[in-house]
Amino acid sequence: MFRILFILIAGFLVVYTTSCGDEEVEVEKEVPVNLTSVIPPPGESNEIKPNATITLSFDGVPTDVISTVGKVTVSGKTVLIDGPFTPGPLEITVTWANGTQKLDYIVNVSVPENISIPEGMVLIPAGEFQMGSNDPEAGPDEQPGRTVYVDAFYMDETEVTNAEYQKFVLENPNWQKGKLHIRFHNGVYLNHWDGNNYPNGKGDHPVTYISWYAAVAYAKWADKRLPTEVEWERAARGGLVGKKYPHGNTLTLKDANYLEGGFDKALGTTPVGTYPANAYGLYDMAGNVLEWCLDKYDAQFYASLPDNPVAENPFSGKNSVEWVMNNFQDVFSPRVWRGGSWRNPARLARVSHRWKMAPSLPITAGFSGFRCVKDLSR
Repeated sequence: MFRILFILIAGFLVVYTTSCGDEEVEVEKEVPVNLTSVIPPPGESNEIKPNATITLSFDGVPTDVISTVGKVTVSGKTVLIDGPFTPGPLEITVTWANGTQKLDYIVNVSVPENISIPEGMVLIPAGEFQMGSNDPEAGPDEQPGRTVYVDAFYMDETEVTNAEYQKFVLENPNWQKGKLHIRFHNGVYLNHWDGNNYPNGKGDHPVTYISWYAAVAYAKWADKRLPTEVEWERAARGGLVGKKYPHGNTLTLKDANYLEGGFDKALGTTPVGTYPANAYGLYDMAGNVLEWCLDKYDAQFYASLPDNPVAENPFSGKNSVEWVMNNFQDVFSPRVWRGGSWRNPARLARVSHRWKMAPSLPITAGFSGFRCVKDLSR
């Protein structure tokens, strides 16, 4: 009898437990939080200031808010994203627990009231940017990508033209074709000129067959200098972050003068300013002619820079910018070329691509040119 009673009690417990386990428990469902407005409104042509605040409003309280750019502050249903933002095109991706939103703006390049920009130049703003590339196309000397800081500077809108270079050689006979010492070139200096005259109809084309020595000499005559490699890349990117080219991740024949489809389709040089400028107002930062930089070429330059704190105005080589400009005739080590030319494919016109070249230019090169920069303090 006790056995029967035990079985009945155990059965009752099983039924009771099963009944409780099957009871529906109401679970509170997470309500999606939606973005309702953004001030100022985003748009690829909408302009904001570098120190702007972007205000996002939601219909609920967002959680796990992250922004790819700027400082994030969450206050109830409002999210603030504060600058400073780098001048030029700005792409921001904001994510929260159940949503994401991409915001595009143009950040104004603000010019202080006491600054007068030299004619034919543009102001490249001070700031941090990522130099180099970790893209699969990137060479070992472009890696690793490094965040660096660069002071503001002026840069020529265009590459130096034949007409501009002619003024220099007419005032400086030692740098004329046929008179320049062989140590400063390799025998093809101004190869396409007839004495002091550039080819007919080519006055607005970039000057070519130019050695590094000649480029530095011109820059000194113009009260300017050659850009450092870091300055050149900062300017070429035009404020874009992580892009391959001055205008984005693709390059077409509407963007630049480069080689596509074989040498029989190559244009040679084109007049400066033929193609659209980047966001900083600079022309031909990809294609047309390769451009000399002041630095000594160093394949390990990027790898040698610190991550924290970021390097400020890094310059390759043991000597300073000032020393190299003042003693350029005593320089013998390889220098840096940037930008690609009319005879190079798109992958060699990427903003991070680096070239190594002797300062006397030991090859026949109708595709080497340059542009100048100027310090704000000068």
